[in-house]
Amino acid sequence: MVLLKPRPFALRFLISASLRSRCRFLSSSSSCNISRSPLLSKNRASLCSGGVVSRGILVRNAAVSTRAFMSTPTATEAEKHESSGSKAYGSEQIQVLEGLDPVRKRPGMYIGSTGLRGLHHLVYEILDNGVDEAQAGFASKIDVVLLADNSVSITDNGRGIPTDFHPATKKSALETVLTVLHAGGKFGGASSGYSVSGGLHGVGLSVVNALSEALEVTVWRDGMEYKQTYSRGKPVTNLSCHELPAEMGSRQGTCIRFWPDKEVFTTSIEFDYKTIASRVRELAFLNPELTIALRKEDIDPEKAEHNEYCYAGGLIEYVRWLNTDKSPLHETVGFRKQINGITVDVALEWCSDGYSDTLLGYANSIRTVDGGTHIEGVKAAITKTLNNLAKTSKVIKEKDISLSGEHVREGLTCVVSVKVPNPEFEGQTKTRLGNPEVRKVVDQSVQEYLSEYLELHPDVLDSILSKSLNALKAALAAKRARELVRSKSVLRSSSLPGKLADCSATDPAEAEIFIVEGDSAGGSAKQGRDRRFQAILPLRGKILNIERRDEAAMYKNQEIQNLILGLGLGVKGEDFKKEALRYHKIIILTDADVDGAHIRTLLLTFFYRYQKALFDEGCIYVGVPPLYKVERGKQAHYCYDKEELERIQSTFPSNASYNIQRFKGLGEMMPLQLWETTMDPERRVLKRMVVEDAAEANMVFSSLMGASVDVRKQLIQESARKIKVDELDI
Repeated sequence: MVLLKPRPFALRFLISASLRSRCRFLSSSSSCNISRSPLLSKNRASLCSGGVVSRGILVRNAAVSTRAFMSTPTATEAEKHESSGSKAYGSEQIQVLEGLDPVRKRPGMYIGSTGLRGLHHLVYEILDNGVDEAQAGFASKIDVVLLADNSVSITDNGRGIPTDFHPATKKSALETVLTVLHAGGKFGGASSGYSVSGGLHGVGLSVVNALSEALEVTVWRDGMEYKQTYSRGKPVTNLSCHELPAEMGSRQGTCIRFWPDKEVFTTSIEFDYKTIASRVRELAFLNPELTIALRKEDIDPEKAEHNEYCYAGGLIEYVRWLNTDKSPLHETVGFRKQINGITVDVALEWCSDGYSDTLLGYANSIRTVDGGTHIEGVKAAITKTLNNLAKTSKVIKEKDISLSGEHVREGLTCVVSVKVPNPEFEGQTKTRLGNPEVRKVVDQSVQEYLSEYLELHPDVLDSILSKSLNALKAALAAKRARELVRSKSVLRSSSLPGKLADCSATDPAEAEIFIVEGDSAGGSAKQGRDRRFQAILPLRGKILNIERRDEAAMYKNQEIQNLILGLGLGVKGEDFKKEALRYHKIIILTDADVDGAHIRTLLLTFFYRYQKALFDEGCIYVGVPPLYKVERGKQAHYCYDKEELERIQSTFPSNASYNIQRFKGLGEMMPLQLWETTMDPERRVLKRMVVEDAAEANMVFSSLMGASVDVRKQLIQESARKIKVDELDI
């Protein structure tokens, strides 16, 4: 959930209109129908419309699969036919996919999805190739251009893709890497073209080619310019070449321009500038020697955007940027070290006003969102080092007391980047690093550096240990409340909050809960819901802002206790267990006003800081109630935004008489109205919230909910300039 433009950010639904320009969204105007369980009186569907959050929380078209309660007792004719057909299973049923057909058949396997995420992944695949050239020491500049026709052009000044004849494929090396899966120069070893790279499988460029309606490649090398055009993975023209003018004879590099295939992607083909800018900024921090220029062209010159990213300070600048709105306990520190061919680059900083940690891991400039051995090494080294120094300095005198990793990392921001000759990633999207040798190298190097630094700066050590001990004391102070939460079984009705109106479904996968604002909205929701699978939990006022409070205060808050017990969240810090949740769909439903937006923000902050895995598992949703009701005669139309209202009005005759009602609160709606517009799975609009960029998500919550007033004031001032005053609902 994040933002930027100074810093893209996120959560369109989480912040008020005055902050919207600060939130980056890739929103889709279309909605997708999703079948519901036969539990309902008739087959129903959820409407999920999309939107992305820049700083990490992302709302996108999300199909929500739900399990049926019962199977149909008799098979249909189609099922019988299918059953008989399945018996005839011989060699003629075995298909052999050739060339790039596997990519077009199962694109999600290679790019993660055919939605907005997969669309942007195409850009990252080509961008990473240019970064690999920079890491190899051959490129210093990359230009990324988002063109007005929704194509993307990426140019680097590296060595250029080889164009000579390839003996194995009997075609040019350029055509080979563009049309053959697992063909590339990044497999490691003495014959590899790269000692370190993010590309390992030789499929990135060929996948982009396969999923593009058209692709143009231009290569400059050896004083020549080579060009070739492709369509859906197949060459359309032969490789052409001509000699460069004398003044351009030394030019080298590669330019890839591609048009994503509309037949493949389920969303509209539209690249979001802020989403790509976030990745570009990240790569610039990780590669201090590299300059990346990002430009967006548009038919309207006022909508064109351009930025150039270059950070000579590397990861130290990255950590400072992440902690822009925090109060550091010491200067940002970092080091780079090489051991056994593995390069470790680390920067870290503790902040006095942080109650959680931010650890970002990268392997060969690829963000490992699910962590890996490099993150494990950092955690182990920091915990071990601080415990050793605490006991050496007699800060901790009792031998049986040790600071846990959670306590020593409170308020820590750390970025670790490793460059590994032969990294072991999980899958093509590379979300986790698995090399066991990396853990040992990172652990050793961080321990050595951190021990030396803290011994030379005892004041810094005292500050960090003091904060860690305060975290330990807060945890001990909250122990009674924690044990109370742990001891109360969520399976016993007596332990559930009194205001919770539970549903009759016992399978969490089929149950959903609406968290609503106040007793008035709660009353309407309870009367309008389908009791079989929908539960209602009303909140009294605004819950505690846990971004500014410690764990002890959090567990003492009644509304927080109700959420923990009612949802079955367990205790903070413990491993997340989805099977312990009482509902797999948690829907935040608040009024369409400033207070409602604030309550939604507080709830999202709680869920993100308490158990971020809820977003990773896709359990958090925001319900979207209608803003307007238009009555003309006996007909009533519900509109979810101003554009929809204007469309309805345009269908009426000029002399038509009709009435418009603006809903400010859910309590204004009758139970039947609330069901028809907001709770009925067949007609409602839900927006799933997931984390796209943890770094920016962390910054969004810190900026919006932290203690720094100046940062929040600056954020509002910057965003206010982009607000269309005529669209404000005052």
